[in-house]
Amino acid sequence: MMMKKRSPKNLWLIWKLVILLCIIFSITTLVRIQFYFDSSPESSSSSSSRVFNRRSHLPIWKDDEGFEGNPKIAFLFLVRRDLPLDFIWQAFFENADAANYSIYVHSEPGYVLDEMSTRTSYFYNRQISNSIKVGWGESSMIEAERLLLRAALEDPGNRRFLLLSDSCVPLYNFTYSYHYLMGSSKSFVDSFLDMKEGRYNPKMARVIPMRKWRKGSQWFALVRSHAKAVAYDDVVFPVFKKFCKRRPPLDASKGKQNLRLQKQHNCIPDEHYVQTLLAMSDLEGELERRTVTYTSWIQSATNMETRSWHPVTYNYASANPEQIKRIKDIDHVLYETEHRTEWCRSNAVLVPCFLFARKFSRDGAMRLLSQGVSGNFDTLALIRTTP
Repeated sequence: MMMKKRSPKNLWLIWKLVILLCIIFSITTLVRIQFYFDSSPESSSSSSSRVFNRRSHLPIWKDDEGFEGNPKIAFLFLVRRDLPLDFIWQAFFENADAANYSIYVHSEPGYVLDEMSTRTSYFYNRQISNSIKVGWGESSMIEAERLLLRAALEDPGNRRFLLLSDSCVPLYNFTYSYHYLMGSSKSFVDSFLDMKEGRYNPKMARVIPMRKWRKGSQWFALVRSHAKAVAYDDVVFPVFKKFCKRRPPLDASKGKQNLRLQKQHNCIPDEHYVQTLLAMSDLEGELERRTVTYTSWIQSATNMETRSWHPVTYNYASANPEQIKRIKDIDHVLYETEHRTEWCRSNAVLVPCFLFARKFSRDGAMRLLSQGVSGNFDTLALIRTTP
């Protein structure tokens, strides 16, 4: 049986067709890749201020070009309801130039800051209008942070974005704090490798690789470009919302159901989100990888099953001059998981690590005021006007 040979002419036509199809496929692929990296999804911010990181597929935001004016610190207060330590912040802002700062408060929905709910006019009507109900250890906490950032980003004069809680106190006066934060071109974000606790959920892997998983304090001080990266992120946040959830605590009333509940993955979003997002965006080189807000942690437990870490609360007795001096004298932080010692710098100059501290009770903050840490204030007048 003889095998029929194809004519050279037919083979040449087939090869031409194959080559043409390959060229069309290559051009189509290149166009799609270019569109993916260069297109900018709709958001509430102008697309002209960001480009895309080709390795992480996340946008890299740029500072506004041509800004002229007085740079401000946006003080972002994330509070449960009111501001119980408003009096210490009155002393802090009292001698500050109003052109150097702005104030934003996220409180519970519908709560209004006025003369009936706060003792100081610095907080009047500073609450954002689109606040949400926040649950501890839930993604709503980081969504509230993002809402504060979006509100503050509307003012082009805000160049630093400082997140504080309702139990935070200043350790220095406004002038020192202002020059400390403005003197550095970097953000201050506590960030380290999380190797021990197993909070990383493997279901995140398609978007968030484990090597980019970070942990740290949620209390940050961001430069404007990093604030935009957090506020307008639409890649990492949805993954956190879906896969980073707090395991429910043990509840005796649920009996054997606790066994099933305790098998759920345990993740605390606010201790991982900003750090992981900035690592994903390859921005860690633009950070001082530490916080400027001091917190002391203690392990409290009645038995092994309910053991957990909680921040120490400083009351009148513990907010003594010796303790405050110890906090202010700290000049480095040791990160054991990375075998890293972070010496505290601002613009390459060695400085005290912490500008603020938490958690302070009301009487602890009053004692701090009496020591003249944040400014002059008549504590007796405060006692006389207590509601």
